[in-house]
Amino acid sequence: MPTRARVDEFIAVVESGDHAGAIERYYAEDASMQENTAPPRVGRDALVAFERGILAKMKQVDSKAIASVVEGDRVMIHWIFDMTTLSGKNRRFDEVAVQEWRGDKILRERFFYDPGTPPA
Repeated sequence: MPTRARVDEFIAVVESGDHAGAIERYYAEDASMQENTAPPRVGRDALVAFERGILAKMKQVDSKAIASVVEGDRVMIHWIFDMTTLSGKNRRFDEVAVQEWRGDKILRERFFYDPGTPPA
């Protein structure tokens, strides 16, 4: 079960812009991520590679945690991601991440956001 301090560390790393590094340091080797109802991506290495691919399409990403709740092995974080693509298009994702932790690592994460938000 994660401590509040561990979750706050994770949030700080994401807010600093080190998204791929956050996955490398805070996710279990067999972790999964799921976008809304899409099939989950599985395996930390695959999650890092996917994240780097998304970031490569961005000129800038600003990440802000609006609120977070830690309840045993469950964590919920309300995120706002403001992104600027390489072509200059701005996008905002207002998202809630629901996480299941195993010890001090994230095991499963599912993102809930408006599916009408244009993809990167």
